[in-house]
Amino acid sequence: CAMDWQVLSLYLESQVRVGLFGSGVGLSLVLGFGVAYACYYLSSIAKKPQLVASNDRFCRFLEEYCPVVTETYYPTIWCWEGRVQTLLRPFITSRPQVQYRNELIKTADGGQISLDWFDNNDSLYYPDASTRPTVLLLPGLTGTSKESYILHMIHQSETLGYRCVVFNNRGIAGEDLLTPRTYCAANTEDLEAVIHHVHNLHPSAPFMAAGVSMGGMLLLNYLGKTGRDTPLMAAAIFSAGWNVFESVESLEKPLNWLLFNYYLTTCLQSSISRHRQMLEKLFDMDLVMKARTVREFDKQFTSVMFGYRTIDDYYEDASPCRKLKSVGIPVLCLNSVDDVFSPGHAIPVETAKQNANVALVLTSCGGHIGFLEGIWPRKCTYMDRVFKQFVQAMFEHGNKIFSM
Repeated sequence: CAMDWQVLSLYLESQVRVGLFGSGVGLSLVLGFGVAYACYYLSSIAKKPQLVASNDRFCRFLEEYCPVVTETYYPTIWCWEGRVQTLLRPFITSRPQVQYRNELIKTADGGQISLDWFDNNDSLYYPDASTRPTVLLLPGLTGTSKESYILHMIHQSETLGYRCVVFNNRGIAGEDLLTPRTYCAANTEDLEAVIHHVHNLHPSAPFMAAGVSMGGMLLLNYLGKTGRDTPLMAAAIFSAGWNVFESVESLEKPLNWLLFNYYLTTCLQSSISRHRQMLEKLFDMDLVMKARTVREFDKQFTSVMFGYRTIDDYYEDASPCRKLKSVGIPVLCLNSVDDVFSPGHAIPVETAKQNANVALVLTSCGGHIGFLEGIWPRKCTYMDRVFKQFVQAMFEHGNKIFSM
C-alpha cells in the first residue's frame, strides 16, 4: 500500500507540472502577471519627483549639482506603498558603525542638552578641523543619534570629509533632566543655543543643518523665526509635518492609529517615564500616561509645559507652513505625498513658490522617512542620496546659487 501511494503521488505531481507548466498555461499566467505588474510599476509608481521652486537660479543649481532631485525615483518594487515603506525602513536598512564624542551643554534655564559629535578627524579632504564643514543633524520626535537614518547621514558625510554633530532633545539620550522641561516642535530656544554653541566652537567652518520629521519641523520654525540672521548657510528638511492639524487628523484614522499613532504615543510616554520624579512636580503624570493618541499626549503634557492656552494654539505655532515665507537661507525639503504623517494635500506648495530660498522635492511614494529603493534596500535610500548631494552642493558650490 505504501508503495502504491508513493507511485500515485509521483504520478499526480507530474500531472500537475505538465498541466500547468508543461502546457504553458501556468507559465503564461506568471509571465502575464509579471508584465502587468511591471507596466503598472513603471507607469504609476516609478516617477520623477516634482520640483517646486520659484527661483530659476536655485532650480538650475539643483539640476547641475544635486541631479538626484530631477531623476526618476524607483521605489523598492516589492514595498513601494507609503505605510509599508515607513514600517519596514527601520528593520531593513543597515546601521553603520559610528563612534561619537558626547558633550553636555548647559542652558539658560538650568537644563542640559546632549550633543553627539562625529569629528571625522581622519578627513582627507578637510584635515584642518577649524575649517572642516559641519552638519548639525536633528532627529525625529523620539529619535536620537542612534537612529539608522542619522547613522546613514553621518556615513555619507564621512565619505565627503565633513564633521557632524547630533542635537538630542532634552531627556531622551540617557542624560538626566535637570529641570521639568523637555522639548516641542514650536520652541526653538534649545536649537538656537546649540547652533550658536557649535558656531562659536568653529567660527570659520561652513555650517549647515538637516532635520528629519519633527527635527525638520523644529529647524523650519527656527529658520522662519530668524530669517537671514543665522550662522547656517543652508538646510535640508526630510519628511517634515507641515501642518500639525492635518498630521494628527491623518494619524487618528483607524488604520493609521493602529499602525503608528498608538505606538508613537507609547514612545513619548516611555521617553518621559524615567524622569517622572522631576516632571510630576508640575504635571499630573497619571493623566499623561493614560493618553492613547499623540493629540491627547500633547493636550495633557506638551502644550501645558510650554504655556499654550489650548492644544490648538500649540499646533498652530508648531506648524512650519505658517513660517515658510520668512525663511532666509537656501532650504531643500523632501516629502512623499503618500506620507501619513504629513499628508500630500497639506504640503504648502503655493507658499513655497512665494519664497525664492525654498525648494520642495515631492515624490509620489516613499512614506515617512522611507524612500527605499533597489531590490534589497539595505545600504542607501533615496533620502540618503538627496542628503549627500545637497550638502556637497552647498558646501562646495553654494556660492554659485545666486550667480547662475
